[in-house]
Amino acid sequence: MATPLDAQLDTGTTAWMLTSTTLVLLMIPGLALFYGGLVRPKNVLGTMMHSFAAMAIIGVLWPVCGYALAFGESLGGVVGWSADKVMLSGIDDRAFGKIPEYVYCMFQGKFAIITPALIAGAFAERVRFGGYCLLITLWSLLIYSPLAHIIWGGGFLTGHAIDFAGGTVIHVSAGVAGLVSALYLGARADFGRVRAVPNNLVMMLTGAGLLWVGWFGFNAGSSVESSLKTGQALAMTQLSASAGALTWLLVESLAHRRATSVGLASGILAGLVAITPAAGDVRPAGALALGALGAVVSFGALRLKGRLGYDDTLDVFGIHGVAGVVGALGLTFFLRAPTAAGLWGQLWNQAVGVGVAALWGGLGTLSLLWLTERLVGLRLPAAEEARGMDLSLHGEVGYGLARPEEM
Repeated sequence: MATPLDAQLDTGTTAWMLTSTTLVLLMIPGLALFYGGLVRPKNVLGTMMHSFAAMAIIGVLWPVCGYALAFGESLGGVVGWSADKVMLSGIDDRAFGKIPEYVYCMFQGKFAIITPALIAGAFAERVRFGGYCLLITLWSLLIYSPLAHIIWGGGFLTGHAIDFAGGTVIHVSAGVAGLVSALYLGARADFGRVRAVPNNLVMMLTGAGLLWVGWFGFNAGSSVESSLKTGQALAMTQLSASAGALTWLLVESLAHRRATSVGLASGILAGLVAITPAAGDVRPAGALALGALGAVVSFGALRLKGRLGYDDTLDVFGIHGVAGVVGALGLTFFLRAPTAAGLWGQLWNQAVGVGVAALWGGLGTLSLLWLTERLVGLRLPAAEEARGMDLSLHGEVGYGLARPEEM
């Protein structure tokens, strides 16, 4: 028998949001493949475990209280809270717009999962698994959920700073958190002395491809409708990713006289990150420009990292943080329609959003790193780091048929 809720729902929009939720979830194993392919063979499983552990931990934490903190009634414009969202106790027969609120909750929950998983790339190959699990638990509750509320959920920047699908909430916060983590934990023991050769670039490219596919749900799904804006966001995502990939290939060929698979994947990501805050609000020229600019600036950031010598293992800050800032600020000059704030007023709003995400993500992460290190330990001991995370932490190997007595 049909319920009163059924009359409020749009089946087409609901079907698209179910698909988008699945696509965003696909990005997390895609990220595991991407990161896993870039580390050394002795760390491939340990690195992939970071992404899958986030699916487990945040997958439980989000419905218990994360959703309430992010999208509950606003408390001072900084964090939300609604008793009926705790354990999802009051949404069983409730709609969010034209879709079941369960669907909206699960869609947003995938964003909550992938954000701390992104950070793990900055300190890959040198952290304890238990410490990582505690860190992302605290990070999700104390940094991600309040920031999502501030920008999206009714907080003090909602409706002011444009962030269509997470340029500030996800990429700037994760990028800055990754930089802080890399600096706090220090470089890998053999950093600068031994060349860390990626174990499987085929795996890396497969992961990059899955991220690109999943990003259509990430961006176009953020319209929370099935309409013209959905099509606009999907098209801008494709254009920016392609522009980022092509630009990186050209710049890399000019700088190094060859194009690499790692460079191609980096350009794809830079383009995708740069368009994320802007996908629903810019035209094709803006999407192409943001993708190209994101690639150029991120390429420069990675070269600067080499000169500064810090060990952001998988370039979380150089790609996600930097391209996120490019997209969040740059969209102001390519908006499909002017905002009430005007050009410079909107640029100021965007800068405030970037600043809040960077400060909240940076200072909050520093505090949580300090706390985690003292509660359970976070940095892997030198002997275990040399042996590799797979054997030291998980008693497994990613490749080969090692016998138990050899592990």
